[in-house]
Amino acid sequence: METFSQFLSEQTTEDYKVIILTVEVGDKSKTATKFEQQAKKMGMEVLLCEFKKTSLTFDDGKYIINNKDDSMEISSKDTVVFIRGTPTRDSHLDLISELERIGITCVNSRTTIQICADKYRSYVRLKDFRLDQPKSVLVPTEEDIDSALEELDTKFPIILKTLRGAGGVGVIFVESKRALDSLVQLIYKQNKDADILIQEYIKTDSDVRVVIAGSDVIGTMEREVVEGDFRSNYTQGAGVKSYDLSEEEIRQCLIAAKAVEGDFVAVDFIPYKGKPYFLEVNSSPGTEGIEEANSGLNIAKEVLEHYKDVNKRYKVPIKCGYHEMVNIKPFGEIETKFDTGNSAFSVLHATDIKMNSNNITFTTVGGKTHTAKLEREYKARTGGGVDERPIVKLEVEFMGHTHELMFGLDDRSKRGTDVLLNRFAMKEMNVMVDPQRKLLLTTMKGKDDNESR
Repeated sequence: METFSQFLSEQTTEDYKVIILTVEVGDKSKTATKFEQQAKKMGMEVLLCEFKKTSLTFDDGKYIINNKDDSMEISSKDTVVFIRGTPTRDSHLDLISELERIGITCVNSRTTIQICADKYRSYVRLKDFRLDQPKSVLVPTEEDIDSALEELDTKFPIILKTLRGAGGVGVIFVESKRALDSLVQLIYKQNKDADILIQEYIKTDSDVRVVIAGSDVIGTMEREVVEGDFRSNYTQGAGVKSYDLSEEEIRQCLIAAKAVEGDFVAVDFIPYKGKPYFLEVNSSPGTEGIEEANSGLNIAKEVLEHYKDVNKRYKVPIKCGYHEMVNIKPFGEIETKFDTGNSAFSVLHATDIKMNSNNITFTTVGGKTHTAKLEREYKARTGGGVDERPIVKLEVEFMGHTHELMFGLDDRSKRGTDVLLNRFAMKEMNVMVDPQRKLLLTTMKGKDDNESR
């Protein structure tokens, strides 16, 4: 017989709707277009959207994503949004946050995008996970360049990076102190609030890119340094070929992806002194170079197939307190404790339990009586021994979302809390306990159906 834990961990594969949100347009949107075409080939419903022309609305109980003259109904259960390019405008990032707030899987999350877009934040994250990197020092102002150089403690040449930039743009090879001073002066004259990074230069003939989806490596390539240049970006003309990763390189690349909370990312490193030295993690990897290096590889297909497994669709958790007001139908709002214990089922206070064939009638908070289908019976181990609890399925509304959850019925009149929602319920509801959050009424009421959320 299948155990409850086996049931919970079982892989569930489902088709889904594809939204491609892109900053890039025209020739720069090649990867976005490939994803759109591949999704259509796979029979998926797909909508390609440009950020600045896209909005999210809530109408008649449904979420609608709008892009110029096109629109699509979306939901947390059947939609995955792929982010192309690096959105930096607050309005674009806020749109991602709105999608995440309603439980939509965004690849990648706003957090990941913002970490990867900032070279110093990326450096710090990888450092926190004890991954080897070229030593780097932040230069917050023009006046800090000498102290930063002293802290870097390396000989010229060095690398100067603007904190934002992609495809090798904003990465400068600096051969002398005089050149460094001139560049810093120029950068801060153009933008007095600019932040730059200086980094030790590790001479190499190539670097390695590893494309990762979740915990799966789906493609690798070695990129040769461009002749007459120091960069190895495919967009700068670098030659590419396949590369066989060692088990240790795989392990560390997966850690690097985890460090930036990445879902579908490219990890770049230099093989140096027998181990990988990490350069960056890219939250919007292209497909052209790596497909050229690996004959027959179709990145878009691999990635789209990856997210058919619903367990691989990461959703940014909603924060809640230990105690919240939750609407349990038909009983209304009940103070509920979110309990991360090991109980297989959530628990609802119930008295006067009467079973009739496959139905069960019971009374709960406020003296309300309800009849529901008996789903099964469950033996719960408690401090007082073993309790036999009937299991029913009820609708639960929280944070504007409705979920069907399984509850064990138990007389909790002497236990202080009428409802316990366990960790399995929390996973289904996509919530995470924030100890600093206080008791709040979180069920959404009286929302304007035409309000953009």
